[in-house]
Amino acid sequence: MSQTVDRALSILPFLAEGPANLEQVATRLGVHKSTALRLLRTLHEHGMVYRQQDQRYRLGARLFALAQEAVENLDVREIAHPHLVALNERCGHTVHLAVYEENEVLYIDKVESRYPVRMYSRIGKPVAITVAAVAKLLLADLPEPERRALAERLTYPTYTSRSTPNAAAFLKELAVVREQGWATDLGGHEESINCVGAPIRGADGRVVAACSVSAPNVVVTAEELLTLLPQVRRTAEAISREYSGSPHMSQESHDSRKATPDKRAEETSS
Repeated sequence: MSQTVDRALSILPFLAEGPANLEQVATRLGVHKSTALRLLRTLHEHGMVYRQQDQRYRLGARLFALAQEAVENLDVREIAHPHLVALNERCGHTVHLAVYEENEVLYIDKVESRYPVRMYSRIGKPVAITVAAVAKLLLADLPEPERRALAERLTYPTYTSRSTPNAAAFLKELAVVREQGWATDLGGHEESINCVGAPIRGADGRVVAACSVSAPNVVVTAEELLTLLPQVRRTAEAISREYSGSPHMSQESHDSRKATPDKRAEETSS
């Protein structure tokens, strides 16, 4: 039975590549055509595949409907929260989760620092979109025309001397974030607060949320905070795997080139 299920499930990613006839399916599975036909008929009865007029099979509408329903019922906050708590327990600093909705980046979860110095961020509150690490991660993933249009209509408040000054600088920074797969805010919003974040991806590889660790200079320096980047990225990867339902998904699969934290920190600070 398990072999039958395995063969049936193997048909779906094959048909995702494009329509195929009975012989092609049988060849891919390494089975007789009669066996492939039984599997296809069962999948057809459940709406998972559809037989076209040219006798080729393609993925069925029921499969897409189930996928859409599953996505709509996913709650990234619910999935992420235990991972955020675990990260907080390991590092002790404030951990945030944020999403991009209707031209705003919003905090949807927060785990407080164990230290007496607390941050004033609140769940449901928009972040400083031109400087926050989570905002850079979410906006860097937008298609280039949308990214450019958004950057042009934003205003660029001078929170500190390290704040992003204009659209050109913002787009340049987003390009770096998109390439390296992580982001920082080193005193861009508040001189005394530093932050490092990583993206959370869905099954299609797109960024659906971002998590970050933030801490004031009186607790740790920016350099010390950057040493937590591997932990932040591993947390984001774990959330991504659970959210996407893909046990082998890794942020590294989306990063064609890597840069060291120290090098990027120097670039951000310059």
